[in-house]
Amino acid sequence: MSVLEQAGGITVLWPSMLWLLTPVPLLIVAYAWLSARRRRAHARLSGLLIASASGSVGASLRRHVPPLLFLVGLCALIAAASRPQALVMLPSMYKTVILALDTSGSMRATDVEPNRLDAAQKAARTFIEAQQRHTRIGIVSIAGTASVVQSPTSNREDLIQAMERVQLQRGTALGSGIYISLATLLPDAGIDLEHLVYGRSARYWWDSERTAKDRKRVPPGSNRSVAIVLLSDGENTHGPDPLEAAKLAAEHGVRVYTVGIGSAEGTTLGFSGWSMRVRLDEATLRKIAATTHGEYYAAASAPQLKKIYEHLSARMVIERRRATEVTALFVGLGALLLVSSALFSLLWFNRVL
Repeated sequence: MSVLEQAGGITVLWPSMLWLLTPVPLLIVAYAWLSARRRRAHARLSGLLIASASGSVGASLRRHVPPLLFLVGLCALIAAASRPQALVMLPSMYKTVILALDTSGSMRATDVEPNRLDAAQKAARTFIEAQQRHTRIGIVSIAGTASVVQSPTSNREDLIQAMERVQLQRGTALGSGIYISLATLLPDAGIDLEHLVYGRSARYWWDSERTAKDRKRVPPGSNRSVAIVLLSDGENTHGPDPLEAAKLAAEHGVRVYTVGIGSAEGTTLGFSGWSMRVRLDEATLRKIAATTHGEYYAAASAPQLKKIYEHLSARMVIERRRATEVTALFVGLGALLLVSSALFSLLWFNRVL
């Protein structure tokens, strides 16, 4: 198979066959010469010049319609011999999505009824059920550290059960959640979680430097196969800087869609004799989304959160290009034009061309 040669939005597999179009200009010149010769011959005949002058312009143009249809049909058949392909846009979903869910103590706040975590779980179930069956989904729980609750799978029952198993814990380590989500999505990317999450590494220092140097950076948001959906109130209290984690995701082309749950003014949360004010840190979540070319959504109520996940499902439909051979289309068009040329010629002039 030869290399594709592109001309606009059409590519051809056998471009050498297009040389068959070379005689077409000669056919046009020959037709124009014969038409001019025919007009001169008619002009010499007595009385025909007057009859010709009295003929309508429409009749004169109609004489050229069958040859024109024949010529275009012939070009279409020749083009079909080159096996043309068209680049078509097909809708597709991300192949693997990680749902990173904040399970810190602040998620028990009731400014989103019945509480932030319960509303988040229900909305996440809606999101899971809205994905295509071939989309693999994983779940990461984020508290004082982060852990994989469910490895990426297409089994919706396992995902729902894993979502129901998450428990509230102390602390929020958004950076760790993004790093672990990224390593789960890209297991072959050489992401050193020991160093990024815990500040230590099992690798020698020269191996870490060589890995960082050899890693090929890609444009942010360019990886159209994987994505992270981070749902949190945005208040980071433990672990690595979430913005640094977002930069690493951007270097791998992975988009992080952030969903902020709660109100900006916050609410007072009491627990074990302690009370604290918990607020939605929109600034951090916005920066994470902007860094990775994702999007940020704010949810101040359970119905709004559900709508956001429904909207997010639609937004995560991507378009991919695929070359589709359209030879049959060109053959059908060429045959239709040739048949039309013959029919018009028979109808108007009682001859085939």
